[in-house]
Amino acid sequence: MENLQSTITLNNGVRMPLVGLGVYKAEDGEEVVDAVKTALESGYRSIDTAAFYFNEEGVGKAIAESGISRDEIFLTTKVWNDDHGYDKTLAAFEESRRKLGVETIDLYLIHWPVTGKFKETWRALEKLYHEGKVRAIGVSNFLVHHLEDLLEEAEVVPAVNQIEYHPWLTQPELHEYCKDKGIQLEAWSPLTRGRKFDDPRLMKLAEKYGKTPAQILLRWDLQNGVVTIPKSVTPSRIKQNTELFDFELTGEELAVLNNCNEGLRFGPHPDTFV
Repeated sequence: MENLQSTITLNNGVRMPLVGLGVYKAEDGEEVVDAVKTALESGYRSIDTAAFYFNEEGVGKAIAESGISRDEIFLTTKVWNDDHGYDKTLAAFEESRRKLGVETIDLYLIHWPVTGKFKETWRALEKLYHEGKVRAIGVSNFLVHHLEDLLEEAEVVPAVNQIEYHPWLTQPELHEYCKDKGIQLEAWSPLTRGRKFDDPRLMKLAEKYGKTPAQILLRWDLQNGVVTIPKSVTPSRIKQNTELFDFELTGEELAVLNNCNEGLRFGPHPDTFV
């Protein structure tokens, strides 16, 4: 964890940056293009989008115009709920690839575990992986029981599980299960949508280290071995979120934040979201 280009090795040997830019709710066109370009200029080498974000074209445009070699950028996108199923997933992938303007996608995820459908969807992801169209495949918002169900028939173990993760939702059982199976955890909404920035425990650490609450939360992710993808379209915040490598939380401070856990979700619950 030396700098923004630091990576972690996934279970198939692919290296993934520890920090990336999330572009959920970034409007397609100028807004997302500018955000991605700012991130790449600031040293980010991982961009996370999804079909459901409706901004893949802008992300692809920014990458193409950045002047940075494609093989230096780790690009993630996801298949949406309406496109579950073997054939529909393959078609959705081709549409995402067309919009992004790339030959290969680095990480392709199932966005949500749609009951009764995600196994067929996973079969399609395995096909794409075996054909070399994606470098790694994974899931998002899968709980332990979803993963257990998937692994009963999967040929390929997911490389990543992207979940809502922050000190108020640490999901320790899921975290341990993923560690045991070699599945890398990745945090979405790592900044709690800003709703916990005034927590006294967080503010105390921010004051001690001369950092923002956001920077403390992102550093906590990294020290817990979790890849993090904060989202922002504000240039100053995109750059601020890179300044994570000149301080280190102590074991005691990590424990203080771990003990904030109260099962608090700011997004949907995977068992009830359709």
